[in-house]
Amino acid sequence: MIDLNNSLASDIKNLEFLAKQVVEGFITGLHKSPFHGFSVEFSEHKLYNKGESTKHIDWKLFAKTEKLYTKKYEEETNLRCHIILDNSASMHYPIVKTPSLDKLNKVGFSAVAAACLMEILKRQRDAVGLSIYSDSYEYYAPEKGSERHRKMILHQLEQIIHSSSNKNTHTYQYLHEIAEKIHRRSLIFLFTDMFQTTSNEESLFDALRHLKHQKHEVILFHTYDKDLEFSFNFDNAPKKFIDVETGEEINLYAENVQEKYTELTQTFFKKLKNKCLQYKIDYIPINIHEGYNDVLTSYLIKRQKIL
Repeated sequence: MIDLNNSLASDIKNLEFLAKQVVEGFITGLHKSPFHGFSVEFSEHKLYNKGESTKHIDWKLFAKTEKLYTKKYEEETNLRCHIILDNSASMHYPIVKTPSLDKLNKVGFSAVAAACLMEILKRQRDAVGLSIYSDSYEYYAPEKGSERHRKMILHQLEQIIHSSSNKNTHTYQYLHEIAEKIHRRSLIFLFTDMFQTTSNEESLFDALRHLKHQKHEVILFHTYDKDLEFSFNFDNAPKKFIDVETGEEINLYAENVQEKYTELTQTFFKKLKNKCLQYKIDYIPINIHEGYNDVLTSYLIKRQKIL
């Protein structure tokens, strides 16, 4: 697949147009990858199963492929999807003055990724909703498929990319609230760095489990800056590190804590992955500097399983 970050390094001024470019590049890449079979999904076809009615077989496609496909209609392909976005202060790290596709903080990356998902959802005629939270439940839009609704959500995402935040969060609290709002079975995308002002991991895992209520399918996109937040790769000069959500400060040499820090971070990632496996949640760690392919591919794989 192509490197979308390097091929589209423009300033983010029109999120809808940018999302279309990313998705077009992604679809082109599908034809050159092991996932080329997913291109069938974009044509709104499914393989014919023996015993089904033959009235919906696409005979023109059969003439080209010598395989039997039936046409999928709007009522068959509709899927309800809900995007959840963490807008707390830690998601606005690292600080970026002029956002562009190859230079984004975590929340900016998540907003662009959400817009790209929406572009594919639009092509699939799937309904989409959006929730945004930080130290409050900031925004909620239910799942709808209209163009007006989609543009309203895109506007919210554009505002997030160009905003700043000093708000802390109790992620678990707002995940519980969001879970209570989504009543009909949906595919849920959660973008968060999993940082919160409490160290009570069980509360966080309980909230993730709540999202599985009503038989929702959940994909957790764990967003992080691998170089800085995972590997703690800072030069070995004395630095002041500030917790962006609590304001706590500490002076230290990065080299003195790097090994222990990385060990603890790896442990947390592994525990989170295992908990998600236990709750049947798709756990996708996303380094914000590696593009959008993993996000979009995860959606296609999940959609194929659901439908």
